[in-house]
Amino acid sequence: MRMFKLALVALAALLLGSASASAITVKKRIEAPGLPPQIWEHAGGFCAIKTWHPAVADCAEEKEGDVTFRTLTLKDGGKIKEKLTGTEDLAYSYEIVESPLPVKNYKAKLWMEVDDEPDRSIIYWQADFDANGASDDEAKAKITRILGDGVKGIKKQALAAHDAREAAAGEAPEGDKDDDDDDK
Repeated sequence: MRMFKLALVALAALLLGSASASAITVKKRIEAPGLPPQIWEHAGGFCAIKTWHPAVADCAEEKEGDVTFRTLTLKDGGKIKEKLTGTEDLAYSYEIVESPLPVKNYKAKLWMEVDDEPDRSIIYWQADFDANGASDDEAKAKITRILGDGVKGIKKQALAAHDAREAAAGEAPEGDKDDDDDDK
């Protein structure tokens, strides 16, 4: 019986010691005027990120066989290479291949859904990753800031497009009437 308990303790220690830390998840959400297809038309291209993310100076898309990659040039000079891993009508998924960010095993998805309010959308951006070269809290704060700035950039673009549609229809633009909590 004593040998059995010792073996059980040793097995438990081995399993706990070899278990990897669970991935960090960051999910940002924001509401914006317009229907998802209208917003996706401007924000949904894999390299459209250069038009709505304030940290991105340029984006170059390239194919290697059947695989699509984008290389983001950041305004601070850094470069991030990302691989497109999936697409849907109003969504895409990708993973980071090379990056100066303090993360590894980074996988993310950007998508849009119809809001409960008429002519409104919900924009989501979620990433799962492990910290690399920084604490979990530092890596999470960095990615939270990046994703938050991104969904705000898409909202800003959606708001401008919505106001332009209203102006073209002879209506007064409504502007941004609400104070979205993008930390939901």
